[in-house]
Amino acid sequence: MPKGVKIVLVITVILFAAAVVAMFVFNRQADRKTVEIVQNGEVIYTLDLASEKDRSFNIDSPDGGYNTVTISGGTICISDADCPDHTCIKTGVLRSETIPVVCLPHRLVIRFAEEDSQ
Repeated sequence: MPKGVKIVLVITVILFAAAVVAMFVFNRQADRKTVEIVQNGEVIYTLDLASEKDRSFNIDSPDGGYNTVTISGGTICISDADCPDHTCIKTGVLRSETIPVVCLPHRLVIRFAEEDSQ
């Protein structure tokens, strides 16, 4: 096998291994159960999903829009919104410590809290 082919093969294997490791790091499941709901950079709710009852509530945006937040079975998501692209709804439930649920038009973020404050 020519030297150039060996180098390309080694680089390909290294890139594949790096992609697999990155996938596990960025999609790891969160052990935390305390979440923060942030709007315009300000924490408006801090919720403990382990003790919250299943419910839905609306968060109104200063621009007149809304997001419906749903807590069910220890998970949290945005189940309805009047934003144009509905990316926040399509994101689904909050799973990852590194990837929050975000609604850009309403400047709303749902993320795991940095530390459980209990």
